Amino acid sequence: MLDVTKIRADFPILGRTVYDRPLIYLDSAATAQKPQCVLDRMDWVYREVNANVHRGVHYLSEQATQAYEDARTTVARFINAREREEIVFTSGATMSINLAAYAWGSGLCKGDNIIVSELEHHSNIVPWQLLAQRQGVEIRILPFKNDGSLMVEKLPELLDEKTRLIAVTQASNTLGIRPDLESLIKIAHANGTLVLVDGCQGAVHGGVDVQALDCDFYAFSGHKLYGPTGIGVLYAKRALLEAMPPFMSGGDMVASVSFAGTTYADVPLKFEAGTSNFTGAIGLAEAIKYLDTFDMAEVERHEQILLRRATEGLGAILNLTIYGTTPDKCAIVSFNVEGVSAYDVGMILDKLGIAIRTGQHCAEPVMQHYGVTGMCRASFAIYNTIEEVDALVAGVERAIKMLG
Repeated sequence: MLDVTKIRADFPILGRTVYDRPLIYLDSAATAQKPQCVLDRMDWVYREVNANVHRGVHYLSEQATQAYEDARTTVARFINAREREEIVFTSGATMSINLAAYAWGSGLCKGDNIIVSELEHHSNIVPWQLLAQRQGVEIRILPFKNDGSLMVEKLPELLDEKTRLIAVTQASNTLGIRPDLESLIKIAHANGTLVLVDGCQGAVHGGVDVQALDCDFYAFSGHKLYGPTGIGVLYAKRALLEAMPPFMSGGDMVASVSFAGTTYADVPLKFEAGTSNFTGAIGLAEAIKYLDTFDMAEVERHEQILLRRATEGLGAILNLTIYGTTPDKCAIVSFNVEGVSAYDVGMILDKLGIAIRTGQHCAEPVMQHYGVTGMCRASFAIYNTIEEVDALVAGVERAIKMLG
């Protein structure tokens, strides 16, 4: 089993206190904490090799460029992309999905349609709505059941010859539900439909093999993967990237510029306009290397133990409802107590040093499905302990008593 005490020592922030209490951080689905090796690696970039990548022939620029491109190789290996050129660095999953919606979506026409699952984060809904407004594309919704499971069996009813893409999460940021993507992608491809997967939670909880999954696009963010903020990845099959026009224009995405016309750089640089967040990319690669030191099956086992403990403890509380109850969940549990505001529960837990997420979790359609205005969400990571889960349950019980 994992040595969680040793792991926690790798994360400096976990040693701090909040309101004179030890920090219990249960909000990793929003952003995970960073190990010391990631902080050190980014510090090294700024102290030793800080220079713009792809721009200079001097020593610092060449070192920074090499580290940046090595990071691309590390990410490609992490998700098992066929080629490193299928990895586009972005500012995060939100930009990755917007890039796909704008660049790939520019080829869609009025009468085409896109299917979006009801489970999605706003960043996998709104870009497609904007595309629909720009180009007359229809948005169709693939619903989920009350237990959180996505109704993949309804997909054939929604698909037709004009369905160009399905946008779906690998793991719900609110419910932790992991849809049956293998079946969904097979059905989609049999119809000639592409699939974009939001992998923000999936990349860190269970990981992904994009070749085995056979998705066409895959987006994730570094900051949920124990890496820096402001860095993300769009994976796309090379043929798609080759066919897509640029999303942004400027330096580094061009091959040649004149007032007579411009030619674009080869992929993936065609989609990386301007000065890239090379420090973030290098930090993300370091986070991946950190995860490589663990057996990911053991990580998954540890997180499932925490999830079961939380589910059993919270589930025993009178009038508490847990949302999303399918067995194959990742380590996220969202809940409400009847007659008690989620925000009030979150504020009391905060005073106990326990950080959870409250609100709509950027997934308002999920809230509408259940008829609630918000939820409490606890999300677990490699550094969390059974004792912290027990403290969460006790904290919720205390909040209920205080709130009457």
